[in-house]
Amino acid sequence: MQQQQQQRRMFTAALLALVFILAAVSTTEAGKKEKPEKKAKKSDCGEWQWSVCVPTSGDCGLGTREGTRTGAECKQTTKTQKCKIPCNWKKQFGAECKYQFQAWGECDLNTALKTRTGNLKRALHNADCQKTVTISKPCGKLTKPKPQ
Repeated sequence: MQQQQQQRRMFTAALLALVFILAAVSTTEAGKKEKPEKKAKKSDCGEWQWSVCVPTSGDCGLGTREGTRTGAECKQTTKTQKCKIPCNWKKQFGAECKYQFQAWGECDLNTALKTRTGNLKRALHNADCQKTVTISKPCGKLTKPKPQ
């Protein structure tokens, strides 16, 4: 009987020790969460502003573009980046803008032109592209009705 009481006391003591340890750990964790975090150093550097891609030779292919940003404490305010202008894109709307074009419309007999509209599909390097564009081209040979 005495041995059972001793075992109960040891079990109770171990249980109390475990509760004490758990309470101490949770208090330590809570203290860590309350510490003020280090404030992130705010940079006065602005966003990079990029020029259009300028091909090394010709009007498409590999080239470079210039980037600039402002800020008194910026380590780097200008940089050059390699870029590429696809050779199959319509250059008249900006070499970095790709459009999905609709079918050609009917020929306007007054102007002898037909037109179609293109919607912006992709802009390279965050280029400033128009959302929609319209192009025209000559209709080709017009068949005039022959007088009878």
